Amino acid sequence: MKQLSLDNLRTFVGVIELGGYAKAGEWLGRSQPAISLQIKKLEEQLGKKLFTKVGQRHLPSADGNWLYPKAKELLALNDAIFRSVDPTPLRGRLRLGIPNEFASTLLPGLIGEFSKRYPDVSLEVTSALSRELLHPSRRNEFDLILALVNPDQQTEGELVLEDEMVWVGDPLHPANMDAISLVLAPDGCIYRSRVITHLKQQTTAWKITYTNADLTGLVAAIQQGLGITALAKSSMPANLQVLNHRNLPKLGTINICLFQLSDQHPIVSETLGNFIIHRLRAQQ
Repeated sequence: MKQLSLDNLRTFVGVIELGGYAKAGEWLGRSQPAISLQIKKLEEQLGKKLFTKVGQRHLPSADGNWLYPKAKELLALNDAIFRSVDPTPLRGRLRLGIPNEFASTLLPGLIGEFSKRYPDVSLEVTSALSRELLHPSRRNEFDLILALVNPDQQTEGELVLEDEMVWVGDPLHPANMDAISLVLAPDGCIYRSRVITHLKQQTTAWKITYTNADLTGLVAAIQQGLGITALAKSSMPANLQVLNHRNLPKLGTINICLFQLSDQHPIVSETLGNFIIHRLRAQQ
């Protein structure tokens, strides 16, 4: 018997309500290719074309409009079942530390979905460089931390995902690969140190043209043609693209780890941790 993926249906509903793959990706914390793949799988399973592209928008076809209310009903029923089987509603305040780039891409959709299911949980989110979040002096500030860790580094965190580090740029501003301009986070950022280490091992000219700790600032600089950067593939904004060129060295992988640091609200912390794990692994 065929079964529809509720995750694909949630993505389908998001594309309709937000008007496009890119905005749905931002809401769900997924890349645009991941959103496109989910819709393609749903269309193949149903044997129907669910969207037509008009300009930059993806508008529902007749079959898409037919499916939309039924998908909403299924998702509402799914969420109601989970609420009803919870022995007690989750309550409490949870302090989450998360890298800047994931705060921009993963967090909005995830927090929205989590808050709908558990409205009595208050989330306090701090975004910073992974090294700052994991510093011993700050450990007692968080119940849960999502952080980037080098693969050769020992850690007590749970490995959520071994992600590829990729070069990222703006498709409207092709980069000069003979003299690479870099847009990077400040000293202490894993991406920055990895990029500099690898570029020093080859002869291509390079320079850092712009530094900003916030991903939004980096993206704005990239879109102004100031340079390129490197990110974990799962955190790449939908409006940028992966770059491949002989002058861009392979950057290897990066571990994304989850750290449970407090037993004040263990069930709440575990539940949000599982949300994060599911969302990140679903993008692969």
